[in-house]
Amino acid sequence: MRTYLTLALLGLAETLCGQEAGSNQSFRDSLRRKQLYADTVPKKVSLTEIVVRGKKPPVEFKLDRQVFNASVYPVAANGSATELVRNFPGISVNGQGDIQLRGSSSFQVLVNSRPTQGEPAFVLAQLSANAIDRVEIISTPGAAFDADGKSGILNIITKSAPQGGWVVQTNLMQGAPSLNEFDNQRYTNPLRQSADISLGFRKGQWDITTGLNYLKNDMSGFREGEVFTIRNGIKTSFPSMGERSFRRYNYGGRVAVNFQINDRNSLESGFYSGYRFQSRVADLLYTVTRSSASGILPAFPFYNENTADKRGRFTLASLSSNHKLTDQITFSSSLQYEGADLSSLTTNLNYNRTDKSQLYQETRNPATNPLHAYRFKADLTHTKGNRTWQTGYQFRYDLQRGDFLYQYRNGDNRTLITDPQFTSKVNLQNNIHAGYLQYGDASGKFAWQAGIRAEHMLRRLDFSGNISPSKLTLPNLFPSYLIRYQPHPKVSVRHSFTRRIKRTNNFELNPFPEREHTETLEKGDPELLPELTGVWELGVEHKLPGGNFSFAFYHQRMKNPIQRVNSVFNDTILNRIFTNAGIAKQTGMEASLTIRPVQWWQVIAGGNIYRYSIKGELFDGSLPFTNSSWVYSINTSQSFTLPKNWTVQWSLNYLSIRATAQGEDGAFVVPNLTFRKSIQEGRWTFQAQWLNMDAGLGISNRQRITTRGLNFFSTTHYIYEPDQVQFSAAFSLSKRNRKLNLPASEMAEKEF
Repeated sequence: MRTYLTLALLGLAETLCGQEAGSNQSFRDSLRRKQLYADTVPKKVSLTEIVVRGKKPPVEFKLDRQVFNASVYPVAANGSATELVRNFPGISVNGQGDIQLRGSSSFQVLVNSRPTQGEPAFVLAQLSANAIDRVEIISTPGAAFDADGKSGILNIITKSAPQGGWVVQTNLMQGAPSLNEFDNQRYTNPLRQSADISLGFRKGQWDITTGLNYLKNDMSGFREGEVFTIRNGIKTSFPSMGERSFRRYNYGGRVAVNFQINDRNSLESGFYSGYRFQSRVADLLYTVTRSSASGILPAFPFYNENTADKRGRFTLASLSSNHKLTDQITFSSSLQYEGADLSSLTTNLNYNRTDKSQLYQETRNPATNPLHAYRFKADLTHTKGNRTWQTGYQFRYDLQRGDFLYQYRNGDNRTLITDPQFTSKVNLQNNIHAGYLQYGDASGKFAWQAGIRAEHMLRRLDFSGNISPSKLTLPNLFPSYLIRYQPHPKVSVRHSFTRRIKRTNNFELNPFPEREHTETLEKGDPELLPELTGVWELGVEHKLPGGNFSFAFYHQRMKNPIQRVNSVFNDTILNRIFTNAGIAKQTGMEASLTIRPVQWWQVIAGGNIYRYSIKGELFDGSLPFTNSSWVYSINTSQSFTLPKNWTVQWSLNYLSIRATAQGEDGAFVVPNLTFRKSIQEGRWTFQAQWLNMDAGLGISNRQRITTRGLNFFSTTHYIYEPDQVQFSAAFSLSKRNRKLNLPASEMAEKEF
């Protein structure tokens, strides 16, 4: 301001003096000398308000990861983290709710950089999408990360308060009545509703964030299937059709506290607890027919009322500290506990007809399978200039105690009998010691890091009955490296390699059959080996005006791939088992594009295409097999910014047919449409969504799964509820410390 005032005075003096300006030269020189002196002296400027308006880019690239901004995907609002991550390139979700990263369900989920041991689908289903700020995808993690998850890591970062301020966010959603209930009899009138609130406060030495969320997401559905088996020259067919619906809800709460003791020391604690419930109904009418060389026997119909209830509580608690020993050396340590209290109950009632006038048999399979995991970690980091050394040690202890009960009664017998053939207790323990060393350097156009992780795992299985305990000792080395070269300010090239592991769980190791359904038994293999994968990747990232483009070529080679395969148990029951299946390979390309063709239209598109091949021997080498196919997935979001704060977003998730060890899983497509209106500078947001768009075309939210062998064939068509409509309202309010005292140089500002 003083600069502009002085120049104005000089101009006025010259105008007034005219030809006499020369006589006032000394006056002007004096003014200029004083101004130059004033311009070089820093001054404190008090700013009563700073408001910065802008939009976060949808995708950012860092040395070893892609970072996705959650706010650009309103289609995921009011849902879980599953609805959010399914929009990212390389991620697909099938009709069963299985989440895959680059074609594999083996990936690790971190919550605010804290690892979790539960199944990724279970963890993500409990996290509210509204509470997420961003998601980081690390496809080739370095040695400092756990080796778990053959396809990489998803790091979920939740929202926090602004610096020196607070934030309040809340959301409410209500679904419209169902448009498609498939004339089902048991689970009618599905409900969809959600509510969540997040609070954050950051001031001085304290940073506190907390939140609560609730989500109810029922879904009607229908199933039709065809199965036949061949035993002793007799072909038995048992096609089925009927209801397959879901009742499900989850709720949870979280709190995180960070205390900055001083410039060199800080403490951080976090706690999350969530509960999830799902009840799946499959009420199917079967028609059993048998045929042989001597003729066809009369058809035998029966009605199976099947209910599978699953519930679980997920708890994550952590305490960590950071100590800056010198300006270059930092020591950090953490202690973490994770619990997953899982239980289930599967009930099968077989009747003569749909009117249930006569009961043939009832079976009940109650099970509990809690997980307790403890982890201690200590890291030392030395940074000097652009060079960084990291070393650390980690100890993990995981314990699962599975208790699986099988009870049945026939006809009019009112007493449930325990069948020892299908009843078991399985305890699984993993003791894992790991140490790592990693070095990184960034100079000029090059940045790189390399490391190695050494791990010693001891797995112990204890069974009920007379089965001897099983032990597996497995030492492993996990090398990794990453090279990044930037030939141009807008172009980066990266190359990386890492070795990963997929560990086994209780269900995969349990040798006792579990009666999951009237036509299916499922059992594991206590000698099952972990799956080891080497991952190579070569990628390019290019910044564009208003966006960016990236693609990556990758190759995965999997040793001891874990497969779920079928064999014949009896004429109307398939035996589903887990087994290691030789060698599998996967080679593919992943690409993403974010661009604004015009100011009001943003395109986000991603895709993954790969060739998967598997070759090996099943059933103790008695059945050699080979299978391969091309698989691709497409995720895209088209956002249109309209006048008066209206936004429209259309998204599409598509997953192609893909090969399995004994068949293929069919294609799966889900389109969605979202309308959003903001008022009061974005404090209030109103949204309407049309999910699983189908409009009578019969293509959305349905999938066929097929398996086949020498003496059996099975194909099942799952049809899930399309055309779901829901409405929501959100309120957000934040306050920053807007009064800043900043040193400023007016000369520097003027020169800039």
